[in-house]
Amino acid sequence: MTADTPTILILGRNGQVARSLEEQLIAHGRTVVKVGRPEVDLCDPSSVSRVIRVARPAWVINAAGYTAVDRAEDETQAAFAANAIGAQAAALAASEAGAPIIHFSTDYVFDGTKAMPYVETDATSPLGIYGQSKLEGEQLIAKVNQQHVILRTAWVFSPFGANFAKTMLRLNRERPTINVVDDQHGNPTYAPDLADIVCRIIARLSESPSDQNNFGIFHAVNNSPTTWCGFAQAIVEGAAQRGAPHATVNPITTKDYPTKAERPKYSVLSTNKLAKVYGVRLRPWQDALSDALDRLIGRRNEKPSHRLQQDFG
Repeated sequence: MTADTPTILILGRNGQVARSLEEQLIAHGRTVVKVGRPEVDLCDPSSVSRVIRVARPAWVINAAGYTAVDRAEDETQAAFAANAIGAQAAALAASEAGAPIIHFSTDYVFDGTKAMPYVETDATSPLGIYGQSKLEGEQLIAKVNQQHVILRTAWVFSPFGANFAKTMLRLNRERPTINVVDDQHGNPTYAPDLADIVCRIIARLSESPSDQNNFGIFHAVNNSPTTWCGFAQAIVEGAAQRGAPHATVNPITTKDYPTKAERPKYSVLSTNKLAKVYGVRLRPWQDALSDALDRLIGRRNEKPSHRLQQDFG
């Protein structure tokens, strides 16, 4: 890595996606600057603009945002300030610096009434404030920076931060039984795998910066949809294979576990567009979970699988 290696600015510091991005990009020889609160806060657009003007990065990755899905129902202003206005400020400042922006969105932009995987052109209809704020962020980014890559993802887990997989591991240690919703369907997604996708995207943008096919909205999730209960059962079983306790995971319905914000019942995402444009699909989440558990608990004697699958079909 040389002194003149183009800088990648990551907005977000301690989140699981930001930490995974830093880890993977540095491993790929990239120069990374990672910023977050208190010096940069998406709820303060001027702080976002200022740091991008000073850094003059070649790429901006927005891995920050308001992610408290239920709390957003009461904190509407904060959710829109971070996920919409703050995201717009980042995209505009990136455009003024001549930099593309890579931004993470969510499956919650859909209402979950479809019976097959959602594609990028499907109609959006968020059920709650969180999804609404993320959708508005997508729209504002597209208006102010034509060089945008918006990655809709879902059910993110990793060795870092707080996430469903780590919560299940804790409950598995504390309880003999765990009740988990079994009528919501989606794609568990490993943050380090998302980071690998970003590395591929940046490499493509470096090679073909003027190819407009490289920009737009893409779905980026691990393959093989499941339910929250199915995900939890795999986590507990994988933990048991590594010497941890083995709690019983009981399936329940959404009605049995009411939340303030309504979740889509079916938010499985198709990654065909990502495969067509960038030539890769993320591997099955089961393989990614094995890697996560190796890092969180300990390794089994298995050969690790590749994160990305070549897709030239």
